[in-house]
Amino acid sequence: MVVAEFTGGGFLRHVLTGRWFMLFASLLIMSVAGATYMFGIYSNEVKTSLGYDQSTLNLLSFFKDLGANVGVISGLVNEITPPWVVLSIGVIMNFFGYFMIWLAVSGRIAKPQVWQMCLYICVGANSQTFANTGALVTCVKNFPGSRGSILGLLKGYLGLSGAIIAQLYHAFYGDHNPQALILLIAWLPAAVSFIFLPTIRIFNPIHQPKDNKVFYHLLYISLGLAVFLMALIVVQTKFSFSRIEYTVDGLVVFSFLLLPLAVVIREEKNYQKAKTLGLTDSEPQLKVVTEVTPHPNEQQKVQAPTTSHEKSSCVGNIFNPPKRGEDYTILQALFSIDMLILFIATTFGAGGTLTAIDNLGQIGHALGYPSKSITTFVSLVSIWNYLGRVASGYASEIFLTKYKVPRPYILTLVLILSSVGHVLIALGVSNSLYLASVIIGFCFGAQWPLMFAIISEVFGLKYYSTLYNFGAVASPVGSYILNVRVAGVLYDKEALKQLKAKGLTREAGKDLTCMGVECYRMAFIIITASTLVGCVASFILAMRTRKFYKGDIYRKFRVEHETTENEMEVTKTGN
Repeated sequence: MVVAEFTGGGFLRHVLTGRWFMLFASLLIMSVAGATYMFGIYSNEVKTSLGYDQSTLNLLSFFKDLGANVGVISGLVNEITPPWVVLSIGVIMNFFGYFMIWLAVSGRIAKPQVWQMCLYICVGANSQTFANTGALVTCVKNFPGSRGSILGLLKGYLGLSGAIIAQLYHAFYGDHNPQALILLIAWLPAAVSFIFLPTIRIFNPIHQPKDNKVFYHLLYISLGLAVFLMALIVVQTKFSFSRIEYTVDGLVVFSFLLLPLAVVIREEKNYQKAKTLGLTDSEPQLKVVTEVTPHPNEQQKVQAPTTSHEKSSCVGNIFNPPKRGEDYTILQALFSIDMLILFIATTFGAGGTLTAIDNLGQIGHALGYPSKSITTFVSLVSIWNYLGRVASGYASEIFLTKYKVPRPYILTLVLILSSVGHVLIALGVSNSLYLASVIIGFCFGAQWPLMFAIISEVFGLKYYSTLYNFGAVASPVGSYILNVRVAGVLYDKEALKQLKAKGLTREAGKDLTCMGVECYRMAFIIITASTLVGCVASFILAMRTRKFYKGDIYRKFRVEHETTENEMEVTKTGN
């Protein structure tokens, strides 16, 4: 085994090439990668400027969700290329897709066909999967012993990105200019990913006990950013801001985004200090160790997963997978009962919450909320989306580590809570949409770290890039069923009924609008029922994996770490 060699070159170079700066770069990439969650802000601009009815707009929304979650291609590319290649592809796709949408909505090109708009938004949204795969999956592999915290933190920044981009949009372009927002979405995420291309790479995945402390410090910073954004949104709903005030707010948000860099520099200084005092295991030069004999029991434990994988790697053993926690092949995981159950739970769970998020603009308009409140709804969803992600990631890690509570149990509770948000939308009680936005945002965010952590724990990390992205496919499947085939169709049916009651008919090229609680009532009753089906599926998965989670699921990584330390000791002794 080869142990990485530490090279000099100055403290600055050490910081920029270290694993903590890699994590900081990933945080920034995630903080602007969630443009798909902002569809509710500019969707009405697309609808009116291009003359769409709600079914067509929801079809466009479906292709957005399809692009944002079908990342199998990015996963396969990441299996054979370094992360910077994956991020580069995402940069190109993001700019092309959203820039073409901006050209169409602003009238700078001829009105595209519906299929062309679907293609543009699918390509633009699909760039999010390349950012996820290039940055998030790399971080999970670099910190395998803290994957719940990593997923919660990075997915949290992704969920918070909607509110972050909204404030930067105000700082750059002022207010009430949805077309400029689309342009910002086109260039900002692409620019951030491009800047940090050389930074994202795989390090030696050795877990240190102090890592969890660092993750909590980063969590506190992100919580501070979320609190500031929440307070800012409340104030902005009460008062009108000038361009200068929006600019100052944007600068404060930008400062919060840079604050984790202080944690990175502190950790690297502590490392350098400990290295100088001889308190670390690292040496300036570490040679290749060719003869290391760990304890027989440890050797058996480390080699067992490899042997199992070799026996099950052929196509003939698709239905003969290894034990949970070992490295499944891609086909073994895809054809497993556990993956099928998780897919069903996510399809109905995430599909329902995503339908609510994508239709927030039209729901608010139908219920008579002012346009300023609709922007507030989207920002609330973004912030609580973030809180749901970090809460489920960190909390599930604590419950799993201390009390051996399976993550699927927590996923079941999240789905039950999301049903409450759907019921609030169906009832349409005055001002209840604010609370519904909070619940829906929190539950939508909480599902993702849980699902991705479950996949990594049950099926192993060897093909995590591909399996991670396959799990995300469940979301657009649910979105198509519940958003396009249910919410969109029922909305247009009610809108046409209202037109007929007025003695009018729809004119060609005019958007179709529905007003009143009836527009979405039946749709969200159906969504509530489907979410409860997802609850049952998640509970079944919890029962199936209960014995697995009662064991020590991270033992493998600790054994590998102990073996690495033994190798380093042998190397030092040999020198």
